[in-house]
Amino acid sequence: MIRIREAAIAALLAAGLGASALAQSSVSQSDIQRLQDSVYQAGSDVSALRSRDASRAGQLQAELDELREEVIYLKVKLRKESSLARAEYSDVRDRIEDLRTRARGDATGAYSAPPPASAPAPASAPRPSSTTPRTSSTNGTEIPASTELDVRLQNSLNSGTAQVEDRFEATTLVDLIIDGRTVVPAGSVMRGVVSSVEPATRTNRTAKMTVSFDQITVNGRTHPIRATVTQAIQGEGIKGEVGRVGVGAGVGAVIGGLLGGFKGVLAGILIGGGGTIAATEGKEVELPQGTVLRVRFDSAATITR
Repeated sequence: MIRIREAAIAALLAAGLGASALAQSSVSQSDIQRLQDSVYQAGSDVSALRSRDASRAGQLQAELDELREEVIYLKVKLRKESSLARAEYSDVRDRIEDLRTRARGDATGAYSAPPPASAPAPASAPRPSSTTPRTSSTNGTEIPASTELDVRLQNSLNSGTAQVEDRFEATTLVDLIIDGRTVVPAGSVMRGVVSSVEPATRTNRTAKMTVSFDQITVNGRTHPIRATVTQAIQGEGIKGEVGRVGVGAGVGAVIGGLLGGFKGVLAGILIGGGGTIAATEGKEVELPQGTVLRVRFDSAATITR
């Protein structure tokens, strides 16, 4: 009897330890949502760095894009397999926090510079158009590639009803200021286009929609652009007047101040490279009117006066 009792106790202890280990290793959808929010915050940190060191910000942006794709992978894996190793989650979480630390800099406000390296070849040096604002001889100002703007969607978009080449509009939330000049005033209209769409069906549970922006109107003048969406942010509760904020000087901070009860990225969707938006819960991709979209210029654009 004693041996039977001891064996039973050992079995209970083993079961308890196993359950404890399982609880410690489990990852929930809430954990993945926190990763997505961290990626969004990291994007704000990189935008703020761009005004101090555009080249360094470009390097971190490339890392951030990779991390964003890894978060998408983890979310899809968790949904399909119903489990995810804590180590995988922790690795991505720590890398995002490390990137945020490097983007924000230390307590003195300085950022950690990379170790000295040999001078790069001329071909690998960043092009002035992608890192440095320039004023052209035709009274125009160049918006560098990788510049980001937050805009408010004026139309609702749904993958179940949208058609390829459908047009829609969004308005800029803040002034874009380059070299002390307001290049794109808040309230300027950006025209978007649906370039591809895959509605949800019985056999295709993952609806997708790709959107981009091809035109911006500034002070009555229309200019061609090439820009894609990198974030979609819950747009309920927009309030107050938009202040004058320079590029890279707090786009994310402005969003945080404008959105009452800020909740982070829009639930139920993931955004991959090239502006492709995918639904995560077997539903249609839906962007309600008022959704805040973060838009990145894929190439430099010149705005004439």
